[in-house]
Amino acid sequence: MRVGLRGRLFFSHLIVMLVGLASFIVISRATSQHLFSGHLDQMASMGQAIHEIREELWVGFETAWSGSTAWSLLVGGVTAAGLSYWVAHRIIQPLEQIERVARLFAAGHLSERLPASDVPELARLSASFNRMALSLQDVEQRRRELIGDLTHELRTPLTIVRGYLEEVAEHQQALPRDTARLLVRETRRLERLVNDLQELSKAEAGQLPLHLQPIALPTLFEKLLRRFESQIAEDGPHLGWQCDDGLALVLADGDRLEQILVNLLGNAIKHTRRGLITISAWEARHQVWIAVRDTGIGIAPDELPHVFERFWRSAQTSGQSPSGTGIGLAITKRLVELHGGAIEAESTLGQGSLFQFCLPKA
Repeated sequence: MRVGLRGRLFFSHLIVMLVGLASFIVISRATSQHLFSGHLDQMASMGQAIHEIREELWVGFETAWSGSTAWSLLVGGVTAAGLSYWVAHRIIQPLEQIERVARLFAAGHLSERLPASDVPELARLSASFNRMALSLQDVEQRRRELIGDLTHELRTPLTIVRGYLEEVAEHQQALPRDTARLLVRETRRLERLVNDLQELSKAEAGQLPLHLQPIALPTLFEKLLRRFESQIAEDGPHLGWQCDDGLALVLADGDRLEQILVNLLGNAIKHTRRGLITISAWEARHQVWIAVRDTGIGIAPDELPHVFERFWRSAQTSGQSPSGTGIGLAITKRLVELHGGAIEAESTLGQGSLFQFCLPKA
């Protein structure tokens, strides 16, 4: 029969305390006899007549010592057993709570938490367990949100494609050119969604390899602005850039840095009908900050904390054609973090937005 941890702790404490008590009795027995005999010899040397009663004194001493030892063993044993049980129970109870909560977690109850323990080591274990529980709950919540958002994003283009294909098949007619273009646009939208999801998944898992190298920002800014100028209508916003003189090179992956700026510029152009979109850069200690500022429709204060979430779209654009996947800013945030930087957003509704991030110097 295997003894559990509670029994092992109980018997280990009990044995230790009984061994201590037995050691005390053995040492007391050996020393008390010697001390008592010496005391009798000292009394005899002082002229006291103890030779006649020496044997009776020894018998009395042995009787008193045996009685006190028996009581010591009884009281000490009971105390040792009680204290051992209390200590074992105090240690085992938090472990049993951990086992109970772990079983509830396995059953899907992710809101369970462990109470703090009076034992420092067990208190740290409980705190670590609760942090793990919170992380698992957050992962599960994100998984459910991702499935729901992905289902919503896929439903619209698939419904459109299926509807037109069913209509064509029912009437047995050739596919009109406008319908074909619409179907191509929707399939491309699905393709972008799948590619963005794959990109985000790799970025969040840290599986995107970065080929870091020194990059001059003014050259990159010029290249990007020439690329976007052809996509802006004549009455659209003006693009511009500005940098500090002698701006330091940044240590980054050229393709990924370009992807970050393309996402931010594309987002700014999408929400800025007219006005100005500016890219700027400046140094701050061991970092270089890059900012994309626009004079577009802006973001409401209650929406600003959600701009880097997957599939998030502002209520300001709810009536517009959903040309994007809603993943671009989430990918952008993760790419910046993989470079060792941070990104933040500021916005005023109706006046424009500012997205800025930092990268290390080369």
